Amino acid sequence: MHGAGDVRIEDVPDATLIEPTDAILRVTRACICGSDLWPYASMAPSETGQSMGHEAIAIVEDVGAEVRTLKTGDLVVMPFAISDGTCEFCHEGLQTECAHVAFFGNNGMNGAQAEALRIPYADGTLFKLPVGEDDALMPSLLTLADVLGTGHHAAVGAKVSPGKSVAVVGDGAVGLCGVIAAKRLGAEQIIIMGRHPDRIALAQEFGATDVVSERGEEAVQRVKELAGGYGAHSVLECVGLNQSTETAISIARPGGAVGRVGVPQDAMMPGSQTAFYRNVTVSGGPAPVRAYIEGLLPDILEGRIQPGRVFDRTVGLDDVPDGYRAMAERESIKVMVKP
Repeated sequence: MHGAGDVRIEDVPDATLIEPTDAILRVTRACICGSDLWPYASMAPSETGQSMGHEAIAIVEDVGAEVRTLKTGDLVVMPFAISDGTCEFCHEGLQTECAHVAFFGNNGMNGAQAEALRIPYADGTLFKLPVGEDDALMPSLLTLADVLGTGHHAAVGAKVSPGKSVAVVGDGAVGLCGVIAAKRLGAEQIIIMGRHPDRIALAQEFGATDVVSERGEEAVQRVKELAGGYGAHSVLECVGLNQSTETAISIARPGGAVGRVGVPQDAMMPGSQTAFYRNVTVSGGPAPVRAYIEGLLPDILEGRIQPGRVFDRTVGLDDVPDGYRAMAERESIKVMVKP
């Protein structure tokens, strides 16, 4: 990406091992993320550009001398954050706060919308998958790299539990995976907030029980009306805008919780006074998806959840720029890339 709306396909030097803890991956599936649309809308022009993409499934092509858990030929899922697997935060299951954390496709790090890439700290970052590279579950397995784990992180932060009411702010891929997560954790009522008919229909198939298409104060009143008059026990904020954050806090019942996973587009968090005076817990951040893969994987392998249905378009590398356009114009929920 060389600037807002300026995505180019370029030839770059082949990825090579640099550190003994590295691995080289041949990408078999990647995708475009909703968070990629923020720079697509606003990135300042750049001569060097930024290699994009932070979600992938890939084959291990080579490993450094100190890589212990992976070998050439392994099929792996690549979470969006690099983690060493050994620091105290990794041991606490908070890999996105790793002492060596970095994010693929950001701040000069190589991205996964490519044929191949280098993975630092391969043992701590990558997760080996127990299937072949052409398995029919590949779309759902790819969501383990980000959106499914991120939706789950929102549900965990929002303290979703059996019998509770849940509101999901945002009908993108993360919001839709938030519906899956809320259903999986036993929520009795799941309110999806969005305006796109195709996404609403998919949310309902995933387990949403109610739909709110209003915005602002009208949305707040509608959610409260649906959720017993006081608001939802748990709210998943999956957008990152000021309005969506303020709405999320406002629709939480007193003593409720908000799980924020939409990348904030402002330094200040709105709704602070509302949260304070209603004793609403607000938590969240970049999801430590590496910690969640082991728990979520069996439900995919055994067919209990189908998060891969959020992918509604597949493109090759040459068509990635059009994939960005399609997502930015809401023609597509989430685009898969097959290099």
